[in-house]
Amino acid sequence: MNLLNTFFNIPILIETFPLLLSGLLVTLEIGITSIIVGLVGGLFLALVRLYGAGPVPFLAKIYIDIFRSIPLLVLLIVVYYALPFVGIRFSPFVSAVVALTLVSSAYTAEIFRAGIEAIPHGQFEASQALGLSSRHMMIDVILPQAIKIVIPPLTNNCINVLKDTALASVVAMPDLLKQATQAQALSANPTPLIGAALIYVALLWPLVSIVARLEKRFGGEKRA
Repeated sequence: MNLLNTFFNIPILIETFPLLLSGLLVTLEIGITSIIVGLVGGLFLALVRLYGAGPVPFLAKIYIDIFRSIPLLVLLIVVYYALPFVGIRFSPFVSAVVALTLVSSAYTAEIFRAGIEAIPHGQFEASQALGLSSRHMMIDVILPQAIKIVIPPLTNNCINVLKDTALASVVAMPDLLKQATQAQALSANPTPLIGAALIYVALLWPLVSIVARLEKRFGGEKRA
């Protein structure tokens, strides 16, 4: 009974549920914004790394390697707490989105690069034989095939971004984890944290199932 009252106190969960929902909305705003910008930035980085001129591909590779190596928590602290010392100041929301996007775009770039490189070279040669320009070849022939390949890992990366939004609480962002922590302090009971965990599971479990189905579907197509 003590366990239930401590970790699964229904009256406290009902009382703090509106606060948790407000945090969930903030989490979704941060996550969706970071995912969209990260997808666009990652595709751009992948194309630049593969087909850029001069030192641009090398610079893109350096960017990707650096931001895949930096822990997100460290990057969040640098963006929110260190940049103001050099005159650059972001709001908590923008700081969270910037940090998440910088990391997400680096991982997304590698996913897109792998997908493009997986396309048989004959597809490029056939496009050139048809007289397609580089832009039309990429848009009409290569990317549609590459996207089918990268959908499962991209979806998995989106899940990771949504999970990483929990770190936004370190920059005073009222996301789901931050609101749950505050509710725990106000109620002197950890039930709100359990409620937040259940909300994360309810949000992410369907996405994890989708990834498994996509991997099975596209894996089967590839074997066929």
